[in-house]
Amino acid sequence: MANAVSAKSGSGLDQNVAGALAYLLVFITGILFLLIEKNNKFVRFHAMQSTILFVALFVLQVILGITIIGIVLLPIVGLAGLILWLFLMFKAYSGEKYKLPIIGDMAEKNS
Repeated sequence: MANAVSAKSGSGLDQNVAGALAYLLVFITGILFLLIEKNNKFVRFHAMQSTILFVALFVLQVILGITIIGIVLLPIVGLAGLILWLFLMFKAYSGEKYKLPIIGDMAEKNS
């Protein structure tokens, strides 16, 4: 994995740093890195996975916010999202292409 960590991305950053930053501001930085990065598959994968995941979580939280049972579930979803966010940033920074179930496959196909 030493090569994966030291490779540069189109943004000039090491690809592991760019991959982790793709999660930093959830789908905003995901979209930003999709626009900036044209060739690095590692960075594009993490940017796409970030975008898909956090748009889906945002929609889920909006839906839960308007339901009675959702108000109880909203803090749980928020905590799970926070843990997942930190975990994915760590995995990307470690140079690992960690694929989430379903979303990871979608990200890989579209990156």
